[in-house]
Amino acid sequence: MPETPFKAGLEDVVAGTSDICFIDGHEGRLLYRGYNITDLAAHSSFEEVAFLLWNGHLPTRPELDAFIRELSAERQVPAPVMALLHTLPHATHPMDMLRTAVSLMGIYDPEGDAMTPEANRRKAGRLTAQLPTVVAAFDRIRNGQAPVDPDPSLSLAENFLYMLHGERPPALHAHVMDVALMLHADHELNASTFSARVTAGTLSDMYSAITSAIGTLKGPLHGGANEQVMHMLEEIGSVDRVEGWMAEALAAKKKIMGFGHRVYKAEDPRATILRRYSEEVGRTAGNLKWYDMLRKVEALFPQGKPLYPNVDFFSGSVYALMGIPRDVFTPVFAMSRTAGWTTHVLEQYGNNRLIRPRAEYTGPTRLDYVPIDQRA
Repeated sequence: MPETPFKAGLEDVVAGTSDICFIDGHEGRLLYRGYNITDLAAHSSFEEVAFLLWNGHLPTRPELDAFIRELSAERQVPAPVMALLHTLPHATHPMDMLRTAVSLMGIYDPEGDAMTPEANRRKAGRLTAQLPTVVAAFDRIRNGQAPVDPDPSLSLAENFLYMLHGERPPALHAHVMDVALMLHADHELNASTFSARVTAGTLSDMYSAITSAIGTLKGPLHGGANEQVMHMLEEIGSVDRVEGWMAEALAAKKKIMGFGHRVYKAEDPRATILRRYSEEVGRTAGNLKWYDMLRKVEALFPQGKPLYPNVDFFSGSVYALMGIPRDVFTPVFAMSRTAGWTTHVLEQYGNNRLIRPRAEYTGPTRLDYVPIDQRA
């Protein structure tokens, strides 16, 4: 029997130590390396956050400039990976594409199997730089458009929108995309991060660990919730139908997408930030439909339930207003979270022990073997 009581889903079970990310679920705080996500979102950039995660401190201006040049130089993906994107069926889900592409990227990285800290840090940079290129290229290919080469003069967030749409995005969109990437960069031992660490714990390579994480993120209970929020809004249809829809949904005990979180017992601080941007981007576009519907759903959600909006409640509306296809929402999540995943992989390598938990056995223990000819 295990020494500690079994908890389904390992809820609240401490599975390791880390100095990367801290979630204060009761106060609704998210910290990267000790820095509050609210401060980082207000004053920082995704590149600065990625540097912080990998290096443990905020960069100086020369360090940040050098880091941006490093990432910009790594944005082109290997030619065989780009060729693969052209061969995939256009109906392929972008998360299936991404899982396959990242696995192939490992084959064509000359340092793919190198396990020195320096090589692994360089691979982390390549993965973070190249995932936006892969995601944008595949979306264009499946829509009969030519991929757009990355522009090294643009930030990672702005460059992604540029490669996706073929034109430079409005400044507001570039800024909001940058903030969204920061908000999703890490989140402690969530399911995909844990799977990456389990893979890394066997001393498998960085690409295998990130492929594991992408496969885990694909599940709708983890990475696809903002897609489900948009499905919910489309099902409701309009602001004047929210009240009736909510009454029926609550009476039928239907799950309201975008509410609740395993760790947060207060509002997810990322939702607080994205609520503001959902309104700002909608107002600028002259389309507050999604925002108004979300706020009405929020207002009608039962006050007695200790559930609050999470990051997925508002992020889908922001992405949709910026012209990001719904099935690309989760790949965008992966683009951002690669910075966190790779940081956890590096931390796992640095102080590794094979992750091998126990199960509480619930089956029989003393069955007698019966020869096959004597079985009923």
